[in-house]
This record gives sequence, C-alpha cells and structure tokens, in this order.
Amino acid sequence: MKRIALLSIIFVFIASSTLAIISMQMRVGESREVERKVQIEKEYKPIPLLSENPPQPMLTASSIFASDIDSGLTLFEKNADTPILPASTTKIITALVAIDYYLLDDVLTVGMISIPGQKMRLVEGEKITVRDLLYGLLIFSANDAAEVLAENYPGGRDEFISSMNRKAKKINLSNTSFTNPTGLDGGGHYSTAKDLVRAASYGIQKPFFAEVVATQKKVVTSIDGKIVHNLTNINELVGEVDGVLGVKTGWTENAHENLVTYINRDDNRVMIALLGSGDRFEETKQLIDWIFENYKWEEVAGPEVE
Repeated sequence: MKRIALLSIIFVFIASSTLAIISMQMRVGESREVERKVQIEKEYKPIPLLSENPPQPMLTASSIFASDIDSGLTLFEKNADTPILPASTTKIITALVAIDYYLLDDVLTVGMISIPGQKMRLVEGEKITVRDLLYGLLIFSANDAAEVLAENYPGGRDEFISSMNRKAKKINLSNTSFTNPTGLDGGGHYSTAKDLVRAASYGIQKPFFAEVVATQKKVVTSIDGKIVHNLTNINELVGEVDGVLGVKTGWTENAHENLVTYINRDDNRVMIALLGSGDRFEETKQLIDWIFENYKWEEVAGPEVE
C-alpha cells in the first residue's frame, strides 16, 4: 500500500510538472505571437505615395530635404547633400550634447561672455538651470546660452565642440563639421539639409527636446528669481501652421535664412530642412502645403496574421 501511495504521489507530481511546462510554453507562445503582430504592425505603417505628375513647388532655397520620418522615404530634395553654412540650426546638436551630459536641474554659473548675435541676456555670475538654458537655446536661439553650456562642460568649450562632432558622427551625419556651439560662420563649420533632417529626427525622439522646440513662449529666471528672461519662439510657424511642432531656425548674413521644421498631421510625421532661403517661413509653408496636397499615406498590404 505504501508503494502504491508513493507511486501515486510521483505520478501526480509528474503530471503537475508536465501541465505547468505546457502552460508556460503556451504563455510564451502567446507572448511571441503578440510580439510578432506588433512587429508586423510596425513594419507595415502607412507610407507616402506621390500623386501622378504633381506641379513642382517654386522655391528659392539653395538646399532642401524633406523626409517622412517613419518610413524614411524622401518627399522632396534639392542639393540635399551640399555642405552649407547651418547658422543656428547648429544648436540642434548643441542641445543634444548638453542633454546627454547634464541633468536638467543642474545649475550652471554664467561666466564672462562676449558673443555677437541673438542673446537671452544672461548676466555674469547668474546661476540658472540647464533646463532653462535649453529653452533659451532652442526657442530663442540664444548664443549666450550655447556658450554657457559649452564653457561648463568637462574640458571646457573645446571639449564640448569635440563632443558635438562625435555626436554628429554617432548619429550618422555624414557631411557635417562644427567649430563652435552657436552656429556663427567659420571655416570648417558646415552641414547639409539631409544631415540636419537626420539630426532633428533623432532629437524629437527625446521627450524634453520635443517639448521645448514646440513651445511658443516661456519665462525663465535665475535660481534666485531676480533675473527674468522672456523667451519667444523665433519659429513663426509654431502655433500658426497646422501640425508644426518646431524645430530650429538659423540665420547669418552669409548663410541667409535656414529653417528645420517638424510637422505631424494625422500621425503622418514629416521633417523638413530648408537652407539658404530668402524667406524661410513662407517657403517652408509652401513646401508643407505641397507635400500634404500631393502625398497620400496608404497602408502597404503585409502578410496575413491569423
């Protein structure tokens, strides 16, 4: 009787273990099936299809690149790989390097800064957070904010610029070189429309970057609240053109007018870089209208999933 009882216990144990293994395998199988369906959905997102023989937009910009972010398909291009002066679109990479290293709540001290161009009027000795410097950098295109972020970097300004070039290489900007953090013209400082689209598309994957560039107005202060900086987004299209969510303006006398723009309409996400323009805002609006009038996003039939 004892032997029979022992055998019964062993049988029950084996049966229970077998059922547990089968149940686990079923759960793993179900999980993999869900993952497979999700992956298929990702692989078969709608892609932009161009209407037949659309009229071409008449744009004076010397270099243009427009891309559908999710599919990576080119929507429009003109001299997209030609190196050109990027002006303050440089600050896209300045911001990315700063975000990589600093914490947003880090407090930096403003040193003695002498820099031409656009400034948020930081005061020597002022203490201000990295978060607020990034607002000044990206929406107000503040050259003094760029310099403070660079000067406080380990190794100082030169090492910050080296990190900008390493970042450019890491995110596959194949024809880009930086010699300063602000975008002021200089020998060896250049980028392309295609590279800037790639940089901005990378940037908007970072929630804080995406939040800042879409901001129309912001008031920031020194840590003690005594110094106030009123910031307005230089990008006139933000809040004015349907779906426009930033990214960065740029201008110098030699570069002319530059603009990198992120648009999201009905979950169709487009990035445009328009460089060397005589009217960056109007020409970008024209190109946005042309894209959304002549492209239709359609789902590509994928394999059946039962």
